[in-house]
Amino acid sequence: MNDRALIDAFGRKITYLRLSVTDRCDLRCAYCMAEDMTFLPKREVLSLEELESVAAAFIDRGVNKIRITGGEPLVRRNVMTLFERLGARLGDGLEELTLTTNATQLAKYAADLKLAGVRRVNISLDTRDEDKFARLTRRRALSQVLAGVDAAQDVGLKVKINMVALKDFNQNDIAPMIEWAHGRGMDVTLIEVMPLGEIEEDRFDQYLPLTQVRDDLETRWTLTPMAQRTGGPARYVRVEETGGVLGFITPLTNNFCAGCNRVRVTCTGQIYMCLGREDRIDLRAALRGDEPDRALHEALDRAMRGKPERHAFDIDAPGAAPAVARHMSATGG
Repeated sequence: MNDRALIDAFGRKITYLRLSVTDRCDLRCAYCMAEDMTFLPKREVLSLEELESVAAAFIDRGVNKIRITGGEPLVRRNVMTLFERLGARLGDGLEELTLTTNATQLAKYAADLKLAGVRRVNISLDTRDEDKFARLTRRRALSQVLAGVDAAQDVGLKVKINMVALKDFNQNDIAPMIEWAHGRGMDVTLIEVMPLGEIEEDRFDQYLPLTQVRDDLETRWTLTPMAQRTGGPARYVRVEETGGVLGFITPLTNNFCAGCNRVRVTCTGQIYMCLGREDRIDLRAALRGDEPDRALHEALDRAMRGKPERHAFDIDAPGAAPAVARHMSATGG
């Protein structure tokens, strides 16, 4: 049973797992979570051993890329144990082990991540202006983040910068961010704000269409479309003047679901077949039941039958409720 590929009802083969290890984060980004967040009790969160079991089941079913997410994954106690155990599967069903991080803890862990088999990291960074960073994240931690970028590059990790485009906030920071990153050999991906979870601000007021951003960038640079595809949401261009790669993730202006090859598992063991929908299947119950191996694979089969054709994101009016009630930090970034 374990060698059956994970193929959904629309013929899409699932080869990519985003596995959250915690809902906790040491930043409080305004588009991601409320400032006064209530985090999950420990008993609801999968142990590192359970997270490893989930990952192993996916690898046995044909998943060859795993991205560790959070919250902020590097705040999870003893998380390097999980990286080391999953890294041991590289070349044995697993082709790539990566993570997405805010980089506040990356200076501490970069060398160990490289030793565990991680070769690439995505770093979430929306501005390099210290005051804007503090307002957005509600923390003065930009120097820690930049130290994490330096440490990652120093040990030979390939770095990509993920930048959420926010109207009337960081529009003027986008081109300088691209120039800085490309000057250091780092790719950049721009992301439209996603309507997940209740926050203090109205996401309609934050929403900056990337079609507008791209039009603005094309008055400055030559953007040449690339054939590069990862099965994910980004569409890529080469910025001829900088020589670097720029991605656009556009859940609102351009639906990207036809080639979806991924699912997300939360730190509580809930598998979400689509980021933009509430449907989920409980893997934690399977793991903690009498026959965990059988129950886990049966749950994965149910998940494939339930994966929808597309997401349901929309930001169509001021004051509209979020498309999904849960926060991004609870889902896995």
